[in-house]
Amino acid sequence: MNGIARNAALTARKQLSAANFICRSCRQQRQRRHYTSNITPPPPAPPSAGYAALPSRRLISVAGPDAAKFLQGVITRDIASKEARARQTGFYAAFLNATGRVLHDVFIYPDLAGLGGDVAAESEQAGTRFLVEVDANEAERLAKHIKRYKLRAKLNVRLLATDEATVWHAWDDGGKPMTTDAALLSTVTRDPRTPELGYRLVHGRDTPPPLDLDATTEDSYTIRRYMQGVAEGQDEIIREHALPQETNMDYMNGIDYHKGCYVGQELTIRTKHRGVVRKRILPCMIYDVDRATPQTLQYRPEQDANHGPEGLPAETIPRETGIGRAGKRGRSAGKWLKGIGNVGLGLCRLEIMTDVVLPGEAAASTFDPADEFLLQWGGEDKSNAVKIKAFVPEWLRNGLASAQ
Repeated sequence: MNGIARNAALTARKQLSAANFICRSCRQQRQRRHYTSNITPPPPAPPSAGYAALPSRRLISVAGPDAAKFLQGVITRDIASKEARARQTGFYAAFLNATGRVLHDVFIYPDLAGLGGDVAAESEQAGTRFLVEVDANEAERLAKHIKRYKLRAKLNVRLLATDEATVWHAWDDGGKPMTTDAALLSTVTRDPRTPELGYRLVHGRDTPPPLDLDATTEDSYTIRRYMQGVAEGQDEIIREHALPQETNMDYMNGIDYHKGCYVGQELTIRTKHRGVVRKRILPCMIYDVDRATPQTLQYRPEQDANHGPEGLPAETIPRETGIGRAGKRGRSAGKWLKGIGNVGLGLCRLEIMTDVVLPGEAAASTFDPADEFLLQWGGEDKSNAVKIKAFVPEWLRNGLASAQ
C-alpha cells in the first residue's frame, strides 16, 4: 500500500508540475498582456506647428555683480556673445564635473525682464542677471551646487517657484511667424541644438505666451526631440557618466572649444583633439522581434491595438538596458535611455550600429547592414524582448563628416 501511495503522490506532483509549466513564448505573451493592462496609450503624433509648456524644466535665478564671471568659469559656453557683448537671448550649455562628465544640461538666459524677482532687481545696476534652465528634478541640486562653489563671489541664487516663470517651446515646420508681437519676438531664443527643433521662451508666471499657434502637450515636444536625436535632462543624459561629446553637445552648439578655463575643460579639449568618440546618443525605433527591420524612423502610435510592439512600448523598457546583436555574441552595442511609444534614445556604438566612419578609420569596421539588434529585460530569463534600430540624423551626419 505504501508503494501504491508513493506512486500516486509522484504522479500527482508530475501532473501539477506539467499544469504549472509555461513555455517562454506563452510567458512573454502573458507578461505583455500584463503590461498592456497597466499602461496608457501613447500620445498622438505631434502637430507640425504648436507650442507647449515644459513642466519638466525649472529656472534658477543667478544675479549679482559677479554672476557673469562665476558662470563663465563653470559652463561650456561663453557667457558673452562672439562680439564680447552681453547676450540678448539664451544659449545652450552644460555644467561638468572635474573629470569632464556632464552634471547638468542647461539653457542660460539674460534676465532682461527681471523674472528672478527682487533678488535679481537688486543687481540691475550691475547688469548681471541670468536665468538658468535645468531639469526640474535636478533644479534643487544645481542651486545647491552653485551656492556651494560661489565662495566669495557676489551673487544671489534662488530657485524660482513654478508659478513665477515657465519655460515654453514652440515650433512651426511651415516657417510661419509665431507672433507679430515685436517685444515678445525679441525675447525668443532659437533652439540651437538642431536646425528644426524650434524656439525656446521664458514667460512670466504660468500663463501661456501670446503666440499665433495652437497649444499642445509636452509629449509632443518630447517626441520631436526623440525623432531628432536630442537628449535632455538627467534621465537621458546620465549625471556624472556621459561625456558632453557622447550627448552630441559638440554638434548642438553646447561647447565652445575656444573659451577660457572652466570646470571639466581639460578632458573635453583632450577628447576633441586626441580622442575618438565611439558612442553617441541616437534616435532609435523599437519593433517586434518578428517584424522586418524598419528603413525610416517613424513614430507610429497606432501601430497595433496593443499600443506598441507586442504591447511593450518604450516607456516599459528599463533605462540602461543593454543593446545586443540578435543571434550573435560579443561586446554590447549600446544602452537604451528613454522613449515614448515606439521611438526613443539610445547610447549607441557608431561602428557597430551605424555606417558612420570614425576619424582615422577607412570604413565602419564592424558594421554589417544585415545585423539586427535586440533589447532584452525582465529578470534572469530575459522574458521581454524587442528589436531596436538606430538612425543617424542628417544634422549629426553632416557634422561628423565635416570633422573628418
